[in-house]
Amino acid sequence: MVQTFGRKLSWPRSFSFRKMLDGLNSGHSSFSSRGDGRQTPDHELAIQATPSAEGTRRGKLNRTSDMEVMKERFAKLLLGEDMSGGREGVSSALALSNAITHLSDSMFGEQMKLQPMYPETKEIWRKELDWLLSVVDHIVQFVPSKQMAKNGAFTEIMVTKQRDDLLVNIPALRKLDSVLLETLDTFKDQKDFWYVPRDVEDTENSGDWRRDENWWLPVVKVPSDGLSEESRKLLYSQKDSVSQVLKAATAINAVVLSEMHIPDNYIDSLPKNGKTSLGDSLYKNITDDYFDPDYFISFLDLSTEHKVLDLKNRIEASMVIWKRKMNHKEKDGKSQWGSSVSLEKRELFEVRAGTILVMLKQQFPRIPQSSLEISKIRNNKDVGQAILESYSRVLENLASKILSRIDDVLEADLLVQRQVMAEAERKFQSGRAEYEYEETEKVVSAETPNSRKLSDFIGWRLSSETKKHSSMSDIEFFYKAEQEKPMMKSPRALPKKLSYLSKLENMRSHSERH
Repeated sequence: MVQTFGRKLSWPRSFSFRKMLDGLNSGHSSFSSRGDGRQTPDHELAIQATPSAEGTRRGKLNRTSDMEVMKERFAKLLLGEDMSGGREGVSSALALSNAITHLSDSMFGEQMKLQPMYPETKEIWRKELDWLLSVVDHIVQFVPSKQMAKNGAFTEIMVTKQRDDLLVNIPALRKLDSVLLETLDTFKDQKDFWYVPRDVEDTENSGDWRRDENWWLPVVKVPSDGLSEESRKLLYSQKDSVSQVLKAATAINAVVLSEMHIPDNYIDSLPKNGKTSLGDSLYKNITDDYFDPDYFISFLDLSTEHKVLDLKNRIEASMVIWKRKMNHKEKDGKSQWGSSVSLEKRELFEVRAGTILVMLKQQFPRIPQSSLEISKIRNNKDVGQAILESYSRVLENLASKILSRIDDVLEADLLVQRQVMAEAERKFQSGRAEYEYEETEKVVSAETPNSRKLSDFIGWRLSSETKKHSSMSDIEFFYKAEQEKPMMKSPRALPKKLSYLSKLENMRSHSERH
């Protein structure tokens, strides 16, 4: 089949190339006939070509190129991704699912920045996605209808109609796709934030960029005073819009996966009961009379992605076991659970497990696919379900990545706001302390009117020079002044003053003499 395509596509090229070689070997130039019988060289005709002819030629080349790519894509689908044409090819459903997944990875990648898609990339995404989704136009179902005959009588006939799940979900997914691309387009001319390579940023800050969890992503930078109010409102508005897209895509993907058939090889790998799958601790908490899903999630160790995925696998396995045992109970009328577990409790346990799965999906939106989901996708034979599942999954991943990039910008803005507030608080505290110190100094140094000092009560009078020493108390200064008085007097001796005891001694000595 591939060789036949190759001969058909290469034949026109080899034919024109052979004619050109024949002309060159004969030593004559290539000529074209004109209406008047004369011949004009082909290069003159090329010069005389009009711009419209050049545009038409380019359009034909583009269409030829698109046709070549489309043939290649569908050849891979028909061969089941086994280009050898052997028996190792996968089913058409899985081939379509892988094709949509690979196309999304090549167009969006990791979505490292909040920026629009390149026009060429956006055109390729829409064009090749339309090729892959064109299959759903031919997935139909028969529905009864009435047809009026020539004689006016109505005849009931069966007509074709697109399958209901595709008729509802494909337009919805296309709308979600457009919303995500429009969200990226809104950041086309923004200048309030920019990106710096992580290795450059960590080099400036003397850090090791390899230790970061998202070391491959660039660092978001915002102005020193934070984002403008308009940009902040735009980011929160787009975040709400993308969150709604994520919820819708997740819901569609969950419904499609739930409708897929559970493969027999997965069922054979399950343990005999749900308790063995969950473990004693988890089983006891889920089957307890009082069950709080928030508390259940809070005490679990979900520190790594591997632990989250392991919990998801165990809960899904237990749900499959419980469903199968309930179905056997309804069919055979025999319980394999024991007499202590009623049908209502089994349904309650399943609802609780489903609630935990939903909470895990919301808390960890980018968690890898579980063992049950991978098994369903690989063994699925329904092409319509394969397209719905893969399309909703890639939109879910894209929405999650855009939300992460928006959160990066908002987190950088919040960090700058905290730094600005901390600096303002520091300046305020410093100014307040300085103001309180100055006020205290004023109160201490200022003299209160109509106040009397200790020197006023004692009767001391200080000179004007003494008042200059304001830093010294009145008593200290007076004591110092009294000590300095003898030094200030003249050197002439003053009459000696006798004490009362001295006078008595003198009187006694005088009486003894008489």
